[in-house]
Amino acid sequence: MKTKPQPDSSEAPCKVSCFNEVLIQEIQNSMVAETDLLRLAEFYKLLGSPVRLKIIFALGKGELCVCDLAHILGLSMPATSQQLKQLRQQGLLNHRNDGRMSYYSLAKPRLFEAIQGDVTFIET
Repeated sequence: MKTKPQPDSSEAPCKVSCFNEVLIQEIQNSMVAETDLLRLAEFYKLLGSPVRLKIIFALGKGELCVCDLAHILGLSMPATSQQLKQLRQQGLLNHRNDGRMSYYSLAKPRLFEAIQGDVTFIET
């Protein structure tokens, strides 16, 4: 069995010379910092759950208590609370207690609007 030769890490990523060096330099200079890219990737991973997206869509209609969200999601209260905790830790949800009841609302309504717009995008 033949093995593919491993590229030398000291080599340039591409053997073809750049045709638009000015644009490439401009893009490299304006590239988002690596730490910000990692945070953004984690954010999108968080939104990669249909359950958490469902929570965002539900809360897009207004504030809801955990028990109402559990009914909407078809999950137990503890399972619902776990999902809410993940969204809350990222600053996406507001939380308030009223006696024994816990209520949640969107901390960033523009996120809901953006996701809602994405649904329209994938439907077409």
